[in-house]
Amino acid sequence: MNIIEKNIEELTLYENNPRQNDNAVDYVANSIEEFGFKIPCLITGTGEIICGHTRIKAAVKLGMKSIPCIVADDLTEEQVRAFRLIDNQTASIAEWDMEMLEDELNKISDLNMDDFGFDQLFDDNSDKEKKQKLNQGGEIDINDYADDKFECTCPKCGFRFNPKE
Repeated sequence: MNIIEKNIEELTLYENNPRQNDNAVDYVANSIEEFGFKIPCLITGTGEIICGHTRIKAAVKLGMKSIPCIVADDLTEEQVRAFRLIDNQTASIAEWDMEMLEDELNKISDLNMDDFGFDQLFDDNSDKEKKQKLNQGGEIDINDYADDKFECTCPKCGFRFNPKE
């Protein structure tokens, strides 16, 4: 597999891309600024994007002229369509283990992870307050926060329950 630099002007977004990604562009741009362009885009031999629409939009926003790409000229048109959808769907299926996520976020002090969209994982201000309280080493009284929407998941068996009920 070869990674090549392609001029952005030579690339075309897939016009029927069903993934609505404009809300993620700023976060991806922040990631590219912080870490560099580390994940190449996947393109057809004619330069049409298979995977990486958000990365290209972020690169354009950042004023980049070229980006790293992998040319997948070994796929049929049907495989390209399927791969494009599968790549996005598999990411949508994955879920966060919120306890492990909190642990990992607590170990990052030099970056504001909200710049990369992690604030979007919390539904409202009370969830953000819980996160802030946890990050400051405080304890949470479950009765202060548990409501009809709040659920806990048993880490051993996966049973979901509201501890206030």
